[in-house]
Amino acid sequence: MQFIIKSVVAVLLVAPVATMAQTTFLPLESKEYIILERMEIKSRVDSVLNFSKTKPFSRKQMIQGALQADSSLNLTTVDQYNLQRLKLNNLEWIPGDHIEYASIKPIWKNFYKTPANMFEVHKKDFSLIINPFIYYQVSKERNNSQHLFLNRRGLNVRGKIADKIGFAASISDNQERDPLYVQRRVSEHQAVPGQGFYQDFKRTGYDYFDGRGYFTFNVTKYIDVAFGYDKHFIGNGYRSLFLSDFSNSALFLKLNTRIWKFNYQNLFMELHPAEPRAANVLFPKKYAAMHHLDVNVTKWLNIGVFEGVIFGRKNRFEFGYLNPVIFYRSAEQQNGSFDNSVAGLDFKANVANKFQFYGQLILDEFKLSELRAGNGWWANKFGYQLGAKYIDVFNIPNLDLQMELNRVRPFTYSHNDSVANYTHYNQPLAHPLGANFSELLGILRYQPKPKWMLEAKLMVYKQGLNIGAESFGNNPLLPNRPPHRLKDYGFEIGSGQVVNTTYGSLLVSYEFKEKLFLELSAMGRNYKVENNTGLSENTSVISAAFRWNINRREFVF
Repeated sequence: MQFIIKSVVAVLLVAPVATMAQTTFLPLESKEYIILERMEIKSRVDSVLNFSKTKPFSRKQMIQGALQADSSLNLTTVDQYNLQRLKLNNLEWIPGDHIEYASIKPIWKNFYKTPANMFEVHKKDFSLIINPFIYYQVSKERNNSQHLFLNRRGLNVRGKIADKIGFAASISDNQERDPLYVQRRVSEHQAVPGQGFYQDFKRTGYDYFDGRGYFTFNVTKYIDVAFGYDKHFIGNGYRSLFLSDFSNSALFLKLNTRIWKFNYQNLFMELHPAEPRAANVLFPKKYAAMHHLDVNVTKWLNIGVFEGVIFGRKNRFEFGYLNPVIFYRSAEQQNGSFDNSVAGLDFKANVANKFQFYGQLILDEFKLSELRAGNGWWANKFGYQLGAKYIDVFNIPNLDLQMELNRVRPFTYSHNDSVANYTHYNQPLAHPLGANFSELLGILRYQPKPKWMLEAKLMVYKQGLNIGAESFGNNPLLPNRPPHRLKDYGFEIGSGQVVNTTYGSLLVSYEFKEKLFLELSAMGRNYKVENNTGLSENTSVISAAFRWNINRREFVF
């Protein structure tokens, strides 16, 4: 933690006195991402929205891009409604007096002056927005007598000071009891998906506190800096093979440089290695340093380069990784090739104002001669993603389809020790399944009316699991050396104990008031272990939920 704080102080010392207007970030999976994605595909040429791989989005740049695209696009009635709500939820970046966004009947004159925010102030040198949030869901699982529920209560705060400092914070108290397949995963990994430390709640439930926050400022007109504790995502897919928001939040320092056709992000994080769950214990630390460069090759084609390194040092940080332009593999070799470095390529192409094609290639370690030999060498560790989005399917307004394929070879993301693997708080940093899997995803989303949303998901995957104490490379938490790995060759996707899983869900969502949703959902999951009928599992869950100012929580794995 000390190295990140010192780095922030150093940046502050060299920052110019006259900084530019600062921003906050749009939380991951917010409803605004739907209209932004559709506008990007329709416009094809917008340079702001085209840099959409690194999330969360800057609210300032998001509004700038949306306003520019709005003037040139033929939006549907639903799109126009969604764009209006996007503006309503980000008024600190909308010029003017905001009279057209005012509520007809504010509460006690000071609350809900606009429909989007409980309390907000917009002055010359100060903006402040405060919103409480509530999420309550009850569920019934077939063949499970337990009462399944989710109960979240908290507060969101964001604002800016003198157009120089942006800040945001979110705190919540949470209790939940999840379906049996989630309970089994928590028991195996000693981690609640997406969270950190937790306590048992009434035997089979979980109780945890979720606190996030950050502040932002500019070093120059083109370089933004953020420091805090939160999650990040790199990619255009539903999954990411580089960095996803599946694991717990992390302490981070982020530098983002956006100029001409380039967007360059440096991300430094302090992580937790795999440790047994305990209270009143000081956890050891490990660190991550990541670079991602986006280049708009043409008006419709964007290509990116990614690299990252995970490393652990006792009581010190490897300061060579703070270099914002060096290749991490080169720095790692100078240190003796002890750390876990990865590299990757990605692309995104917006075509015919209807389609977006995207993909990722992650390279952990491989040898070309072994790859050509085709003997399944264990250290040929890589994965890839291919996906496509199709908006207004068959010219039906606001009917959108997404298809995605993810394949990751055994032992990808793992390391020869239990520290420098590609994980955080006992959870994968990238794909929830870890490695040694092939997955196909389909998402169909339809918004027939402004307040109604229908969404269907289908996921099918095949994965090879460990057999007894022998590792077949699906769990990156395990070291990839003997006695866990017992051979060098014969590893392909599905090696080990093969499981086939099918997951399907259907959601009906109605936005009763701004950011207040009433929802019904159903999901079914079939988990089948080949040649072992005793470990098969078939379950279904129906749920009813009420949520206000907070995003949905799902377990799609």
